Amino acid sequence: MEPDDLVCYCFRVKQRKIVNFIRQRQPKRASQVAECFGAGTGCGWCIPFLIRLHKEGMEGRIVEADDISPAEYERLRLEYQADVREGKVGRNRHGDRGGPETGVVDESNVIEPTERDDDSDWEL
Repeated sequence: MEPDDLVCYCFRVKQRKIVNFIRQRQPKRASQVAECFGAGTGCGWCIPFLIRLHKEGMEGRIVEADDISPAEYERLRLEYQADVREGKVGRNRHGDRGGPETGVVDESNVIEPTERDDDSDWEL
């Protein structure tokens, strides 16, 4: 994916907007990236990517293009949504701290493993 490709399809937020938001605002928690046009508050698919972008941005690393194509990213998103509808996986959620409703990331849908820091309040 390139900087002008969509990360959040629900709210049509491009990677460039998210990266610039992180650079300018320096959000303490990854979930605060949602203040960038609502990214991550729709279907939940992009939350692992937002967490990764937040981590890279806060570490001062240059966020470069991903190895995944926009078409593959969209295909995986559609699979994720179908799996959520069918109850195969829980939806990634913003702000959950546990409980039976908490979504989990289906490992087959994760393109790059993400690491959570203690400051993140997005549940995977």
